[in-house]
Amino acid sequence: MSQVKLTVDGREIHAAAGSLLIDVCKSAGIEIPSFCYYPGLSLQGACRMCLVEIAKVPKLQTACTTPVAEGMVVTTESAVVRQSRKAMLEFVLQNHPLDCPVCDAGGQCELQDATFRYGAAESRLVDIKNHRDEQQWSPIVFFDRPRCIMCYRCVRVCGEGMDVWALGIANRNSSQLIVPNKDDHLECEECGMCIDICPVGALTSGPYRYKTRPWEMKHVGTICTHCGDGCTTTLGVRPVDGRMRIIRGTNRDKSGINGDFLCIKGRYAFDFVDHPQRLTTPLVRVDGELRPASWDQALAEAARLLEEARKEPGATGVIGSNLSTNEENYILQKFARTVLHTNNIDHRRTADFTAFFGALAEFGGETASMAEIAAAPAILLIGSDPTYRHPLLAWQIRRAVRQHGARVHIVHSRRIKLCRQATQFIEVPAGGEAAFLQLLLVAQEKGFDPASARNGDQIAQMLDNLGHTSGVVIVFGSELTGTASRSLVRFGSSLFHARYICLGDGPNSRGAADMGVLPDRFPGYETDRERWSSFWKASIPELPGMNLQQMLHAAEAGTVSLLYLVGADPVGESLVDARALGKAHLIVHDLFLTSTAAAADVVFPTVSAYEKSGTFTNTCGDLQVLRKSADMPGV
Repeated sequence: MSQVKLTVDGREIHAAAGSLLIDVCKSAGIEIPSFCYYPGLSLQGACRMCLVEIAKVPKLQTACTTPVAEGMVVTTESAVVRQSRKAMLEFVLQNHPLDCPVCDAGGQCELQDATFRYGAAESRLVDIKNHRDEQQWSPIVFFDRPRCIMCYRCVRVCGEGMDVWALGIANRNSSQLIVPNKDDHLECEECGMCIDICPVGALTSGPYRYKTRPWEMKHVGTICTHCGDGCTTTLGVRPVDGRMRIIRGTNRDKSGINGDFLCIKGRYAFDFVDHPQRLTTPLVRVDGELRPASWDQALAEAARLLEEARKEPGATGVIGSNLSTNEENYILQKFARTVLHTNNIDHRRTADFTAFFGALAEFGGETASMAEIAAAPAILLIGSDPTYRHPLLAWQIRRAVRQHGARVHIVHSRRIKLCRQATQFIEVPAGGEAAFLQLLLVAQEKGFDPASARNGDQIAQMLDNLGHTSGVVIVFGSELTGTASRSLVRFGSSLFHARYICLGDGPNSRGAADMGVLPDRFPGYETDRERWSSFWKASIPELPGMNLQQMLHAAEAGTVSLLYLVGADPVGESLVDARALGKAHLIVHDLFLTSTAAAADVVFPTVSAYEKSGTFTNTCGDLQVLRKSADMPGV
């Protein structure tokens, strides 16, 4: 892209031709105030706060809509500019309530900052303020109409960013207002993006409102652990009743792979931490009932059960979790192999990473990061439903279409929400993704008459589009495993620089597999027993051990006499009936008394993801740092 040279406040700046002046100034450390402008959304030019002087242009210009040009000379802080911004603030404040002491946006309000900067203590407008009562639009979203400055950020992020279109604009001129899509309430995904993007306190959060002030909280940048995307979330915590509690979750940090995005789970799903049913003391089964016990008693009973089971080869099974950190998963599989002397270790897999990486090694290729999907020229999505299983991925796909004109090809058994952004949608029978892939391979390698095959014309169109594009990103869900994922990589190997994303639905599904919580692979998907035996300086049994289903069947048959479960609930996930595990002893680590824990001999209360430090690996392979935010005594 060609470069232009311009001068801003006496400084010479080089920037890409066509860039917006407001962005160029910000990248150079020159802050131009604006309420309506927001990176990544359509241009509005509504608030007029970003007015600047441009040499040889008779009137002030809005920096948010002005592209830079060669030789442009800009002044951002002249007396005329400052006076125009002060005048705009007078209009904004004409009807704005003076309730900063009780407004939840106090201390983090862009209008406050601009008023302090340019001064609008006195106004030439003497009209009486037009008061309206606060409205509750949903369990999460509250709207205070007099505070609204009509920047339209909320409308644009809901429509353009989330593709929900739950907010709109009614009336005109001074009677204009933001309205919800269902008369007096919102019908939406409750993501809260409209609240975080609001520059004032017009939209506020139900779970947070009137609880505290930003400066009274400690802000911890950690990651959301509710899906495999790994979004950064900023948790506001403060001492309550003698311990640190989470008060709020936001995306204000914007330093993570999710940038300014956060879904409903990342923003609000932290209340489980203080749930009254959390386990806070160990439990040991005595006379057929689980009873509270001390840690020493519980550890002694667990050690006795493990020692008895270890005497019989293959009698112990270890079930990990995609909710545990990489460090915990590594320790768990090492403990199973070097202490319990068993390779009977597995977890609830939501993707076949073993087959996927085997295919990459065979055919060559590389994975795509979550950030790279937004710049992809073309995307092939097979299976899954990212809107609900991988919200950040869906956001990135919409962004790729909106900002870069990406072509999206979707192969699915039903129409999903992302089909609204799709260039092409091919419907296959339920469970027919693998069969479609084989047809795609035949068409690619041998050619065929489109009229002779199901979806033949569509396949021909897909091959034509993808075959002429460099940098295609292929995204696939759990519908493709084993040989099907191999076939997919084989197909992608013939495209120009294709990259892949294998979607694991659990928060740390990729990390659990990477760390070797598998019956037939050591960490890094290795199979060299001698190397790991030497590294750990311990004897390790031969691979493979039993997988999850085999362990459950063996426990039912009585050949596995003890199951050691960390964050796993196979009974609650309907993988096995609790009565079927009656012959085996169970040791469980969990947050709650799950269906599996209720049948256990020993239960240990664990810390949640927000109460510990470590790392998670998201489904794309991005390593994410988990930082301790809150604490819970006794766990």
